Amino acid sequence: MTVRIPPIQCLLTFEALARLRSVTQTAEELCVTPSAVSHRVRQLEQILGTKLFGRADFSLTSEGSEYLAHVREGLSILERFPSQGASPGRRKLKLAVTPTFSRSILMPRLRQFTDAYPEIDLTLQVSIPLLDVVAEDADLTIRFGTGRYADVEHICLFKDEVTPMVSPTFLREHGPFDTVADLEGLPLLRSPLEPWRTWFAAHDLDWPEPLDGSTFNDIGLMCDGAAAGMGVALVRLRLGAPWLENGTLVRPFARSVPSPHAHYLCWRTGTMDRWECNTFADWLKQALT
Repeated sequence: MTVRIPPIQCLLTFEALARLRSVTQTAEELCVTPSAVSHRVRQLEQILGTKLFGRADFSLTSEGSEYLAHVREGLSILERFPSQGASPGRRKLKLAVTPTFSRSILMPRLRQFTDAYPEIDLTLQVSIPLLDVVAEDADLTIRFGTGRYADVEHICLFKDEVTPMVSPTFLREHGPFDTVADLEGLPLLRSPLEPWRTWFAAHDLDWPEPLDGSTFNDIGLMCDGAAAGMGVALVRLRLGAPWLENGTLVRPFARSVPSPHAHYLCWRTGTMDRWECNTFADWLKQALT
């Protein structure tokens, strides 16, 4: 009995459409027309004799989900030989991430990635550039800064805004805060990652950077300190979201101002030639939009 093997372009299109769930985005990724995407999927379904996508939102049928796992395993094997000792079809990806970004932004979403790509084994490593704690062997690194990185290729994941945050008890004891000038004389928690001059300048205050008070080299620790009533913390909104959502921190001012820095995904030249790295980068960009 002759078994017809589907064309590789059909398999690549099926994998991309299952991942992106958009004909337009799939066409852009593969540099083909949307009609070519639709044609390849129909051709694959005809060869297999089964429906792979169940609805207009491109959710997979049970047969489609099962076949997708086989297709991804096959594509990864074709892309390169498995490393010595690795299980066939499994891919390794090392990610270096700062602690608060991981806790506030990445971890709540990471299950989506591991469910979608069970064949990729993730290794997460802590990176604290201020202390020279850098995972040098990481495939991908998330940095917060100016974006002027001459040593690596990079993309901007998102920009953020900063605003003061305090504990509800601190607000009751020292508030209300009608103007920014009401911060004068209060303990301002400090971090080299988020200088107060950003907030002062946005409000036309010629105040110097605070020289006294507790200092933190991690934004999450500073949020914990503010939640314990130690003082006022200047925090990025997306990083501080968990504390705001559980009520341990509140915003004394409605206004937020743009941070001069942003979060970037960085990698060495050639890294994106590996399927697992490119896949994670695409997933992360979409997950953070």
